[in-house]
Amino acid sequence: MAGFQADDNAEVMSEINMVPFIDVMLVLLIIFIITVPVMKHAVNVELPRASSEKQIAPPEALRLTVAADGSYFLGDTPIANEALLPAFQAAAAQAPQPELHVRGDKAVRYERVAQALAAAQQAGLRKLGFVTEPAPR
Repeated sequence: MAGFQADDNAEVMSEINMVPFIDVMLVLLIIFIITVPVMKHAVNVELPRASSEKQIAPPEALRLTVAADGSYFLGDTPIANEALLPAFQAAAAQAPQPELHVRGDKAVRYERVAQALAAAQQAGLRKLGFVTEPAPR
């Protein structure tokens, strides 16, 4: 062991070897270069656009009730057969058109409900709904 004698005047190397550090950094750089484009792939979703415009409140719905005897009620007031079409035409002329909610008694003939629906179609009402009650459990 001639190379390891204490009486040699060899100086201690006090510098850090940078080559392994640079190798590790280059490997990490290559890994990040490969994985970053893969991570950026996302699901394309068309997001809604928000606007600061004022929302127009829909008008109150027309409630047409057909009683068991075949008489019509618009809201809570009785209305004659002849006045039904002009009332529907006035409602159809409103800027946001109101919905027509039809409540027909289960004992009324369907002919009376069909006549009211025909008058609503003739007047130009486009939004129509039937009001029912849920079945008992």
